[in-house]
Amino acid sequence: MSLNRDDSPDAQPAKPAKGRIATRRVARSLAMQALYQWHMAGQSLNEIEAQFRVDNDFAGVDGAYFHELLTGVARSKTELDQAIAPLLDRPLEELDPVELAILRLSTYELMQRLDVPYRVVINEGIELAKVYGATDGHKFVNGVLDKLAPSLRSAEVRGERR
Repeated sequence: MSLNRDDSPDAQPAKPAKGRIATRRVARSLAMQALYQWHMAGQSLNEIEAQFRVDNDFAGVDGAYFHELLTGVARSKTELDQAIAPLLDRPLEELDPVELAILRLSTYELMQRLDVPYRVVINEGIELAKVYGATDGHKFVNGVLDKLAPSLRSAEVRGERR
């Protein structure tokens, strides 16, 4: 299942990805969609991953990164939700499922992928929200991730502010 702004089921990345940055961007997009599907449909991760690999051209996708994001977010869901929840203006259960998937994915990257600069994680989350989220969802995602980054990447954030 793919998403776009109006939830029509066939959004695909616009261009084939080239280079590590581009292939990771597509991997993030597909992982977010797969996490949304996992949240909404309750299918097993193996089924969802297999479906995404069959239904999408993975030639321009960092497949290993897609797998890591999908399985890592699912495995760390409780820890991720505990990091996100105190920063919200409403209960986690009331979040738009697309924005929740983006926040979980971005929080996972902030916690586990120190090789990805925190500003890149935030920017990628915002871009996903602009494409797939509600009208102002990207502002919400930005606000939460901006508050979260200093607690998860304090040295990196402090170092950049100097």
